[in-house]
Amino acid sequence: MRIISGTARGTKLYTLEGKATRPTLDRVKESLFNIIQNEIVDSVFLDLFSGSGAVGLEAASRGARKVILCDKSKDAIKIINKNIEKTHLKEKVELYNLDYELLLNSKIKEKIDIIYIDPPYDSDFAIKAVDIIVKKELFNENSTIILETDEEEKTLKELKKIEVKITDKRKYGRAILIFLKTGKG
Repeated sequence: MRIISGTARGTKLYTLEGKATRPTLDRVKESLFNIIQNEIVDSVFLDLFSGSGAVGLEAASRGARKVILCDKSKDAIKIINKNIEKTHLKEKVELYNLDYELLLNSKIKEKIDIIYIDPPYDSDFAIKAVDIIVKKELFNENSTIILETDEEEKTLKELKKIEVKITDKRKYGRAILIFLKTGKG
């Protein structure tokens, strides 16, 4: 895994060992950033369930003003810290070793422009996170929320209960990216 573009382009990233995390594949990450490239510069970017930090650090490398990384795993936080150091992007990154609900409910005090949610596939964390984000209005009218899932039908069904609209869907093997805008946009 590596940083694809921007100031840290080509930097190889450390990854977590074992099956507890599932890194976003470079081809998925590259496609994601091709889609959102015009929204990144000067944005506030949240990478929830950061794992190695690869997605958030890619955003920082491409010009995001601020990147918030969050993972509750202490092992993930160690890897993210190593990757922040390796990419020289420390001044743009806020790192939290917290459960996602605690972060969303109490730590974020500003509007987020781009929110990337890539929780464990066998969880309902993505829907819960979107629900909190909408209820707490952690977005502005142009914000984009991106979910990575492998359960498209179930996820889409659950999203109908939340005030969001689906603007795009992309499938990459098992991974499906769902792009959302809030109902207020």
